[in-house]
Amino acid sequence: MTSPAASGNSGDEAVILAAESLIQRPVSARLEFMYLAWTLRMRSGNGRSRTCTAMPLKTHSFCILLGLLLGLTPWTGSEAQTASSSASQAGINEEAQAAYRAGTAATANNDFKTAEVQFEKVVRLVPQIEEGHSALGAVLMRLGKLPEAIKELEKAHELKPGDASVQTNLALAYEQTGANKKAIVLFKSIDDAVQRKSASGSTTALPSYVLAAYARSLAATGQLPEATAKMKAAVAASPQSAELHDSLGSLHAQQRNWSSAVNEFQKAIQLNPQLAAAHLHLGVALAAEQQRPEAIAELAVASRLSPESTIVATELGKAYAANNEDDKAIVEFQRAISLDSTYTEAKYQLARALQRTGHDLDAIPLLRQAVQAEPKNAEAGASLGLALLLEGNAKDAIPFLERGLKQRPGDATAHENLAAAYLQMNEVDEAIHVLSSGLKTDPENYRLHYNLGLALKLKDDNAAAIPELEAASKLNPSAHEPHYTLGIIYMQDGRYDEAARELSLAMKLHPDNADGWATLGSLYRKMDKLPEAADALREAIRQAPDQPDSHLTLATVLAQEGNATEAAVERKKGAELERVVMHRQRATVSTNSGNALLQKGQVTDAIERFKEALSEDPDYPEAHRGFANALERQGKNAEAATERQRAEKLEKPQL
Repeated sequence: MTSPAASGNSGDEAVILAAESLIQRPVSARLEFMYLAWTLRMRSGNGRSRTCTAMPLKTHSFCILLGLLLGLTPWTGSEAQTASSSASQAGINEEAQAAYRAGTAATANNDFKTAEVQFEKVVRLVPQIEEGHSALGAVLMRLGKLPEAIKELEKAHELKPGDASVQTNLALAYEQTGANKKAIVLFKSIDDAVQRKSASGSTTALPSYVLAAYARSLAATGQLPEATAKMKAAVAASPQSAELHDSLGSLHAQQRNWSSAVNEFQKAIQLNPQLAAAHLHLGVALAAEQQRPEAIAELAVASRLSPESTIVATELGKAYAANNEDDKAIVEFQRAISLDSTYTEAKYQLARALQRTGHDLDAIPLLRQAVQAEPKNAEAGASLGLALLLEGNAKDAIPFLERGLKQRPGDATAHENLAAAYLQMNEVDEAIHVLSSGLKTDPENYRLHYNLGLALKLKDDNAAAIPELEAASKLNPSAHEPHYTLGIIYMQDGRYDEAARELSLAMKLHPDNADGWATLGSLYRKMDKLPEAADALREAIRQAPDQPDSHLTLATVLAQEGNATEAAVERKKGAELERVVMHRQRATVSTNSGNALLQKGQVTDAIERFKEALSEDPDYPEAHRGFANALERQGKNAEAATERQRAEKLEKPQL
């Protein structure tokens, strides 16, 4: 992106990228409110039914092994016995059995810290027993200690490679920590075993949550069709799971299959209207399909359901921005930043909205933070460069614009912006080089031809400028700028007929141009086409009655036509306006001086300059505003308020 109004990516593409970023992140980082929960019923050794209900995704592996622990016959420790076992070994076995039972009991009571201590004791006493490592790994997963859990589960898998429950737990742990390639190997092994059993007539099937985790690992490694197939199987296994429908919709969205994505998100909401993630994802998908009001409505629901979500606030802001409601977008982006001051995307989007609303200076600090956080973000760098350029700071803008052009050498706008920065620094040759290189990759680009023509004109190389401007006019026949600039060049070269042709065409294409009519009127006067000159100058005066030059030139034309009376009126009017312009210029100089003094803290001297400005031009709003600022520094708030009111009144359009 190089311009808030004309970015490299459309608003829809930005929304698509946002949806993909949500989908591609590991489940632990995707959304704080995006959870998947199932109920697993298991039986303990005494036949009682136990339930693991509404638990976050990361506890599913624990539920699997919890079922194993509660359903096992008491472990006797016989595997630790040898032919030469002694009373000491028997004591160790008895102690390990007691710890195992204590850990199992603590697990059943959700006392996982105690369970951790007891199973650690089992592992320490009988390290070659797989069940101890499995149990400890499951408890560590429940406590969120995934690296430690993986270590124990890997040991259990080493001791008993064919144990499906250990494979499943370890695969889930790998998936949750982003080790998706390792997870896929285990998931595939489990899935293959199930398929073999199914082929032999068994009704065994992978649980839906295992299929869902398998799908996420496949998606994370770019295997989207395979991931979609597994997630569909998960949905088929648990068709009433809103979360699984939401996950399937997310996979469709990642493949930009928006209609299927919308369908799944809507199913998820039907099953669970309170699922904020589904409303968020549906809003993103609808925005991608240009259904902006509907997208805003869904995202607003997500915001109500999850008011503390930075991502929801940011996506709602982006939807408002896409709907040309930047004021509302700014509020949402600011709210997102208040929720998480480190969230770069919200800062970047806020900066873009500020740029679109003309607050480039306020956007610059936000863009600097975004670029610092993501140095390879070409759009953020280009936006920062453009903001600095618009604030007149071409020197600081150029490094960012150069970096953006290097990252996107085929972007015509990147060439234009960098060239503009060089022109601002009066480095015309550099600008010409950048624009010429852009035309090598995009020879049919109207803007590049036109801007190159302007740059060559600035170098007084009219002969080289004319072909570029002519090419621009052919590439975009409805554009008035090439014709106008050609007219000026021909006029400077004394080619008046060609100048009149180009300027006349420019004014037909864009008649609301007072300066253009004034220029055409002056040209007709030089060509001694006095009636045409008078008509053009009168149109210039109609559009800009306060410009003295048009009145004075018209006075000359009228005098040449022998209309002395009207000529005198126009000459008098022009002289009066010249005096006004002169006073405004003096007032501007005094006001600028006053502002500079005020910045240095020299309030008394600043007030003198502002008074001088107002004596020259009492209707100059900036002088009143500067005077108000100075009065505030002196604590004269009432007088300052009066000056501000005068400035605002003068700036209001006169009806």
